[in-house]
Parts: sequence; structure tokens; C-alpha cells
Amino acid sequence: MQCRMRLIVSVGLFLIVAGFLALNGIAPGGVFAALQATAPPTNTPRATIPPTNTPRVSPTPVTPTGTAVPTDTPTLTPSNTPTATATPTATDTSTPTATHTPSITPSPTATFTPTNTPTITPTYTPTFPPTPTLLYPPEFTPQSPLTTAIPTALPRLRSYDTSGTPYRLLNILLIGNDGDVIPGDPSFNTDTMIIVSINRDTNTVSMVSLPRDLYVYIPNWTMQRLNLAYGRGEAIGWTDGGWGLIRQTVLYNFGIELHYYAMVDFEGFEEIINSLGGVDIAVDCPIEDYRYQGPGEDGVPGEEDYELWTIPVGVHHMDGDLALWYARSRRNTIDFDRGRRQQQILRAIWATAKNSGLITQIPDLWDQMTSVVETNMPLSEIIPLLPLALSMEPNDITNHFFRKNVETMAWQPPDGSYVQLPDPNGGMLRLMEDFLTPPTANRLRLENARIEIFNGTGNESWDLVATDRLIWEGFVPQAMGQSENGPQPETVIYDYTGNSKGSSLNELVKYLNIQPDNIILEPDPNRTADFKIVLGENYNSCVDRQWVDPENLD
Repeated sequence: MQCRMRLIVSVGLFLIVAGFLALNGIAPGGVFAALQATAPPTNTPRATIPPTNTPRVSPTPVTPTGTAVPTDTPTLTPSNTPTATATPTATDTSTPTATHTPSITPSPTATFTPTNTPTITPTYTPTFPPTPTLLYPPEFTPQSPLTTAIPTALPRLRSYDTSGTPYRLLNILLIGNDGDVIPGDPSFNTDTMIIVSINRDTNTVSMVSLPRDLYVYIPNWTMQRLNLAYGRGEAIGWTDGGWGLIRQTVLYNFGIELHYYAMVDFEGFEEIINSLGGVDIAVDCPIEDYRYQGPGEDGVPGEEDYELWTIPVGVHHMDGDLALWYARSRRNTIDFDRGRRQQQILRAIWATAKNSGLITQIPDLWDQMTSVVETNMPLSEIIPLLPLALSMEPNDITNHFFRKNVETMAWQPPDGSYVQLPDPNGGMLRLMEDFLTPPTANRLRLENARIEIFNGTGNESWDLVATDRLIWEGFVPQAMGQSENGPQPETVIYDYTGNSKGSSLNELVKYLNIQPDNIILEPDPNRTADFKIVLGENYNSCVDRQWVDPENLD
């Protein structure tokens, strides 16, 4: 009964964390079963976001001397004028030193039974309640010395269809905090921040991960790391608390209007995964980091037992503890890659929850859910989204991430910390515009290439790893299992279309790191697949990943 109760409570949280996000309409059978879908997509024109204001002014690092004065003061309608009374202190998140480093390599396995994705069409036109009123931050006077110039507020970004009509977007901020690391400490950090935008006109979803160390202007305070905004709002009693301040911080710096939020801590995250019996994750780059094993022999704080763990490339079944470790690890990956892995886990949670057939029970489980997750989203907003979630295709979702030296630039403030500033050439603005553009405008989606992937390596489930890699880029490939010809040294792609120019070939070659000599053109008018890929021993799934070789760390 207790286990069932945990499951019921967690399913409600799935709705907030993944369900109502309608992440990808994955079919029963596991996270990779949806990759067997063959239903043709519906063409949706690409949206445009016309400029509505002065271009953004990127901050220029300066050395503070005395009391700093902001360089830009945008004219905004004040909604409140809070007075700062306290400054939250960031929690130390440094990597602990292991007391010993035994060689431990977990190798869990998972079995996947591919099934076809059913076509489920809503039987009615949902009526959505109005979204909360747009709230601009008040005119500000920085309460702390500035280490760099305050940037001009980014104008509110909107996404429009080809007729010039703005899409009806619902934007939710998913927050993961470290509040249970130090019990009773109110100044927790929001180290995971993912904006999910649901387009209620195109029935599509976009996700973007916000870097925790992005140096932004927090209204009425100073330039500071983004993950401190929520704690600051709680500490000074800002209108709507931490949510109110982080909402205005995101609007000011990113031009994105947030409507609702949902927040969970580490313990809640683990409970979600465990109540599902774990999730299956395709690991495309080996992850190596220290993992907590216990309090140590004497139980002395600071002398906990950590061991060095490695998860190799492959498909792994993860319980709550391992999934949290995978989502937070950054020893051999840079911090930006954590956002990609966190979105990957969201997909896996949704797939497993949908496989349990509990999505339709959400209205009955709402009270239990709100006892576990902190959210301001009403049930009346969620119910109309349920039929939309059931009708989605796997590539009706796009995932967006910040990249070092592309959307951001590294900088070191006078306090010696390491932060990221927005790219001065407008890279962050372009990323936000892409984030709001419906994913059905993706050319790969429109082409609907039929792709089969065979595993020609000696490594188990690598065809599933490659399949998962391609779905992030808008493809819907099929994992075909082991190649009949056994292991082969190099990855080969067979193009049966006879029309490679302008087709998906170039993208497939890029994402799977296929050598030009291994492209075989065999036009076939009677083909059952457009492309056949046989993975070889040289397959490198880490291409385009922000990854660091652990051998170069010590």
C-alpha cells in the first residue's frame, strides 16, 4: 500500500515534470519504442519572431570602484518596490575528494520491445484558461556593488505564424534545487532550470536548459549567477517570493514570459525514479565521477565515503540514486552538458510513466501530487493538455542547450569565481528565438526519412544509443538490433533514395561521424527504408558533445 501511494504521488509529479509537458508521446514499450513510429507528420510553417525593440546590449566586464551605477535603465512599469534585507549565501557544490577510488563500472542492462506508436486524436477542441498577466520588474536601484555593466533588458519575445498571429504559448519553469543538502538552510540554489514551452496551436513542445552560472541582472539587486535569483527572492520577501523574482529575472535577461513553475529537490527526484522501478537511459558519452557510498567509518562530517564510478556508452537501467548522479555529474563533462542529460532523463520519466498507463488518472491524483511538488499551476490548466499529450509524435519536441563560446563567453569576476556572460554577438538571442519556433518547422521532420540502424559492433545496444542520438536531431529512426554480418571496423551508411542532394544524408553523416568513403549510394525505387546504417567499431557517439577525457583531469 505504501509503495502504491508513492507511485500515485509520483505520477502526479510526472505530470508537472514531464506529463503535461507532453514531452514526446512515447508509446508503451520503453523510451526507444517510440522510435518505431511511421505516421507522416503535418507540415507547419516556420514561425518568425520580428524585432520589437532596441537590440540587446551585452555586458562589458569592468572593475568596480566604490558604488557602481547601472549603465542602462530601461523604462518599465513598476509592479512593486521591494527593499532588500538579506543576501542568500550560495551552498558549496565542490566535488568531494574520494577516500579511495576502486575501479567500479556498473553495467546494468535493459530489454526493449519495440511497438508502434498509436495514433490518438483528441475528440474535442480544448478550452484553455488565460495565462497569468505578464509581470515586468520594477525600476531598479542596485542594492549591491556591480562587477560588470547591467545589460539592456531583452524585449519580450513572441512567436508568430505566417499570418502574423502570435502562437498561444504556455511556458513553465522546471526547477531542481539543492535545499535538502543542508537541512534548514533557506538559501538553496536552483542548479537545474529548464523552460518548457508548450505551443497550444501546433501541439508541439520545446525545452531549453538555463546555465546555473550564467551571469545575469537580478532586478533590484546586482549582476549575479542565475541560480541565486530564487533564493534571493525568498530571502527579501519579493512579491511571489523566489518564483516572483526568478520570473522577472528570466523576463529581463532572456525575453521569455514564464507563466508557471514546478520545483522538486534531490530527495523528491530520487523518489520519482524509484517509484517507477527505474528508467532506461542511452548513455552516449562515458560518465566518470565520484559517487557517495555512505557516511564513512566514524560518521564524521566531511569524511564521507566516495568511490569513483564509470558508466560506459550503452543503455543502462538507473534507479533514483544513479539517475541523480548521472544528471548532476560534471567531472568529465562541462557544466553545459548536464542540461542535456537532465532533459534526457525527463524524456525517460515520461516514457516510463506513459508505459504505466496512468496519464488519464492525473485529475484524481492532483491532491497527492501537490503534497510532493511545489507548483503554482492549477489543475484547470492541465486537463486541456491531456489529449494533446496523447496525440503527439516523437519529434514534436525540440531540445535546446547553451554552448560554451557560442551562446556564452567565460568570465572571472573580481571575487575569483567562474561565470558565463551572454555572447556579445547575439548568440543567446538567436537561441531564444529558435526555442520559441515550433519544431514542426524542422526540415528533417518534414522529410520524414525512414532510417534503419544495425549494430555492427561488439558492444551491446549501441544501435539504441545511435537511435536515441538521432531523435534529438528530429529524426525517427528504427533500431534493428545486431547486424547479420557481425562486427565490422567502420560505420557505413547506405543511401537508397537516389536523391542525396538536399536530403538527410549530410546530417546523418555529421551526427554519426561517418567517413565520406563509407557512404554507399544504392538508389532503389522499391525500398522499404531510405537509409540503412550499420555501426562499426569506430562509431563515436560523443561527437558534438561537450565532453572532457577523464584521463586528462588528474
